[in-house]
Amino acid sequence: MRTVLSQALARAGFTVRLANNRAALWSLITGGEGELVISDVNMPDGSVFEILPRIRKARPDLPVVVMSAQNTFMTAIRASEAGAYDYLPKPFDLGEMISLLRRALSEPKPVHAKTGNEEQAENMPLVGRSVAMQDVYRVLARMMQTDLTLMITGESGTGKELVARALHEYGRRRNGPFVAINMAAIPRDLIESELFGHEKGAFTGAQQRFSGRFEQANSGTLFLDEIGDMPMEAQTRLLRVLQQGEYMTVGGRTPIKTDVRIVAATNKDLLRQIHKGQFREDLYYRLNVVPLRMPPLRERSEDVPDLVQHFFRLVEKEGLPAKQISAEGFAVLRHYPWPGNVRELENLVRRLAALYPQEEINAEIIRHELQHQQSSSSAEHSALKAGRVTSLRDATELYLRRYFASFNGELPPQGLYERVLREIEYPLLVASLTATSGNQIRAAELLGLNRNTLRKKIRDHDLNLFKNS
Repeated sequence: MRTVLSQALARAGFTVRLANNRAALWSLITGGEGELVISDVNMPDGSVFEILPRIRKARPDLPVVVMSAQNTFMTAIRASEAGAYDYLPKPFDLGEMISLLRRALSEPKPVHAKTGNEEQAENMPLVGRSVAMQDVYRVLARMMQTDLTLMITGESGTGKELVARALHEYGRRRNGPFVAINMAAIPRDLIESELFGHEKGAFTGAQQRFSGRFEQANSGTLFLDEIGDMPMEAQTRLLRVLQQGEYMTVGGRTPIKTDVRIVAATNKDLLRQIHKGQFREDLYYRLNVVPLRMPPLRERSEDVPDLVQHFFRLVEKEGLPAKQISAEGFAVLRHYPWPGNVRELENLVRRLAALYPQEEINAEIIRHELQHQQSSSSAEHSALKAGRVTSLRDATELYLRRYFASFNGELPPQGLYERVLREIEYPLLVASLTATSGNQIRAAELLGLNRNTLRKKIRDHDLNLFKNS
């Protein structure tokens, strides 16, 4: 590999000087040799990470590119924190490497070293050594020391929020708060209040001032999950904040300066939504400064064993017994399509650890659990899609189950009772008014309300009535 690399660099016009260990490398560097360093992470006399800070101090403008076969997220982060210009996972394309070296020579980027946190590294939930995950790690390593806005795309359950948290916890805003808000889980009429806060008396029920997510995330990171579900009117306000760097609370009159890094995520095709008129094109380009696609688990099936072991370690710390999976069991897991992605795998591991007494989980048990999982999910999906629910209670229960699941173990915002009643009230009013052709007297009788109460509810929900002739 070393000879092949040297020959390829020579053919590309580079003059190569070889160093067999850290001591020889340090001698070349302090002697003023070379304009760029290419090094393996592991050398015969230790890790190059241990001398990278010294290199940065002695020659801050000297780009250092490190290579590694370990291919973990923490390798990429350690390279960034130690001051490497870039990190290349093995195997790599020689043409891509030569382009990288030329860019490094033309645009050197000295980066100040930061102290790592080994305990945090052990608990890092970004797991996997696949080629698909290497692209993710490299983008994150490059973004750690910037405040650029990131747009994370990917299917549900791929770990978009974990990426956002990693970007925050290992980035320059790590000492600030990380605040997340799920657009799909907040009622439309509350999104602006949740984002920007409201003043006392701004609307009915606003009994005290509320600080929104922008204020709560000040000097930190604001994660806007499921941004594709944000209503158009809220999109307009968000765009204004991104353009002007300030906002006003609902009912407020004084602009408030904002100092947050924005990370957005979606499982939707925003370009298609733009064409449908459901998402602002100018907001899309404000948010999509650095795009990052999270691969579905079926595209990185070689990561399944590492992920399983990671989740087993987590549940063991929570008090569940230690487990392992047989070789045949891993074969079943690797060939499963994982429609729910990493989240589905984690739920399966937790179930295996909690329900089965044997230390080794075999392929038969895994097949049984996956079949049960598929049939339950399929039945629930079919019932919702085809409308085959036996009652409003069943439909509401299915909806709330998914609503709570969208918060990944955390609780939804306070005021859930009123929000759910309001969500149910809207389609009830629409259905009743549609059935009576917009006749409010008949609709009020149908609902068992007096006419004035119905009129107030129509105003509260901002319903547009078109009476049939």
